[in-house]
Amino acid sequence: MLSPFKISLLLFFFTQFAVAQCAMCKAVVEQGGEEMAEGINSGIVYLMIFPYLIIALAAYLFYRNWKKNNAL
Repeated sequence: MLSPFKISLLLFFFTQFAVAQCAMCKAVVEQGGEEMAEGINSGIVYLMIFPYLIIALAAYLFYRNWKKNNAL
């Protein structure tokens, strides 16, 4: 089974896949015009929000549970 450390190493050493995707997006945006660029930027922001919301929800639930256990 892959440990988080091994997964981190794999992601660190195989970044060329991510770079290739960035070049493809850039080419599409350059050909598509301003409306397409705005749409792609909105999509990126939309996808970026969810990890932060999940972390915030987990922190809130952890805090609420910790506070309830310490009140007893």
